[in-house]
Amino acid sequence: MYLNVVELAESLGVDEGLIEAWVRNEGLPYVPDRGRLLFDRAQVVAWATSRGMAARVGFLARRPSSSSVRRLEPLLRLGGIWRDVPSTRVLDIVEQVLRRIPVNTPGAQELLVQRLHAPGGLNWAPIGGGLALPHLRTPVALGHGMMALLFLLDPPAVDPPAPDGKPVTHALFFMAPSPRTHLELLSRLSTALTNGALRSLMRDALDDAILTAFAAADDAAEKSQGGEGA
Repeated sequence: MYLNVVELAESLGVDEGLIEAWVRNEGLPYVPDRGRLLFDRAQVVAWATSRGMAARVGFLARRPSSSSVRRLEPLLRLGGIWRDVPSTRVLDIVEQVLRRIPVNTPGAQELLVQRLHAPGGLNWAPIGGGLALPHLRTPVALGHGMMALLFLLDPPAVDPPAPDGKPVTHALFFMAPSPRTHLELLSRLSTALTNGALRSLMRDALDDAILTAFAAADDAAEKSQGGEGA
């Protein structure tokens, strides 16, 4: 069975750019197919095992359940809640957050940081009510998601502007475990912010109260999905 670059990146829990770098520099075996890179599953397992990456080989046989990667509360616990953040320090804070991601592949976090600081590397995505959902403009696939809530001291310049014209006062930076789950995570987050437990999220709320609200949003979404499938 052959995998393409995106599928292999998701299976190993790394960035697609790292897969291409392994092909160029580390001898990762591949099969050229009309301009594409394809990878034989057995050859990849042998290559990864020979380089001490046996723990990652398991990703070729199984993937995290969709319900586990979409829960918001544990992602926020990983990224944290940051208060009194000057707009000029947003990228620095996001960089600190990215370095919390538990990756084992050398260079993976540095690649994320490079993408963050590239021109236009952060997509702000304001949704109104003073809130934006910034995320890396280039999709990544590390097998780990994360989220961070930033309360801002002053509004940053965002493009495009918020649909209601209100300045951005707080931001939820998030990164999905894979490009495939990006839209799922964004959908759950947007629903919770507009209609659910996070709608009244306020600057003076305690961290525990915010985390409880996120857990309630997770429970409500899963209950709704269970009802739809009944």
